[in-house]
Amino acid sequence: MADAARTGPVGIGVIGAGNISSQYLQNLTQFPDTRVLAVGDAIPDVARAKAAEHGVPVAGDASVVVGHPEVEIVVNLTIPAAHAEIAERAIAAGKHVWNEKPLAADLADARRLLAAADRAGVRVGGAPDTFLGAGLQAVRRLVDEGAIGPPLTALALMQSPGPDSWHPNPAFLFQDGAGPLFDIGPYSLTALVQVFGPVASVAAVGSTARPRRVVGSGPRAGETFEVTAPSHVGALIRFESGGSAQAIFSFDSPQERALLEITGADAMIVVPDPNEFDGKVRIRRLGAARTVTAATAVARSWRGTGVLDMARAIRAGRPHRATGELAYHVLDVMSAIAESARTRAFAMVESRVARAEPLPADWDPQARTLTG
Repeated sequence: MADAARTGPVGIGVIGAGNISSQYLQNLTQFPDTRVLAVGDAIPDVARAKAAEHGVPVAGDASVVVGHPEVEIVVNLTIPAAHAEIAERAIAAGKHVWNEKPLAADLADARRLLAAADRAGVRVGGAPDTFLGAGLQAVRRLVDEGAIGPPLTALALMQSPGPDSWHPNPAFLFQDGAGPLFDIGPYSLTALVQVFGPVASVAAVGSTARPRRVVGSGPRAGETFEVTAPSHVGALIRFESGGSAQAIFSFDSPQERALLEITGADAMIVVPDPNEFDGKVRIRRLGAARTVTAATAVARSWRGTGVLDMARAIRAGRPHRATGELAYHVLDVMSAIAESARTRAFAMVESRVARAEPLPADWDPQARTLTG
């Protein structure tokens, strides 16, 4: 079990040295309250190259991370199909776990890893942590203060031609358990849950534009792969609070677009891209509009903000914000959307989760708060 008596910066190990790892490592090696001690990957040479790039002292396969005595949080950046397996290995070694989104490939795996963490007395956190950025935190504060009146409805659009155009190994993003719903859906859905609270039911449709796609960059450019998950999903979402949202998640759109608008009884708030950490917040009323600039210290952070909050929470003995329970609820919502698209019927969402506490006004990821 993790040692609650430890002091000073929290030891971090990263498993999965793929595309997203550079963003995590760039930040986690610079935050004063975290120390990245090891990088592991199924291809050890890839881990060694990534570790050398970011000045991490130890690298190899996953075992060098899981077995490292000073690693307290394992940041699991493997492909979704491996999330549960790697997380359970870390939990069995007494480590806290941060999983990239989605929490696991399916709800059964997610329940199993949360239960394992509970038995072991360790924490689980999960991406996305963009809701902890300046933009979405500003939205949360404004809505809670009544700036738009009670929130009633929302419109969420996240559209692009698909990651096959730029990702060097995109096939897994088009397979069952992925697609735009599970890959980009968590950003908007997590942001919406922070405003409206938990989702109660959904209805959805899905479609696939092309049964095969072509790798657009990297050493495998020109190779084709099969698409097995819907590449376009449209959903109607009903929240337990009575609010509702409409959402489109698509890899079939030539027009790249990220839009999130929340309409309340008195006004509308235009939310920054929920896949980003900062941005301008706009409030629109009939005949008037104003812009709120979300320029705080949080805007300097990027992927890894949730890991940092989790690290500080471990030392302080308080709850962290991007919890496994939140990631589970979002996975439950996405699974219900996928089920509804298959059955052409409304689907209920069984889980519930509380909204995370807002970050304090003086939150600064660059501050050194853990000493000893």
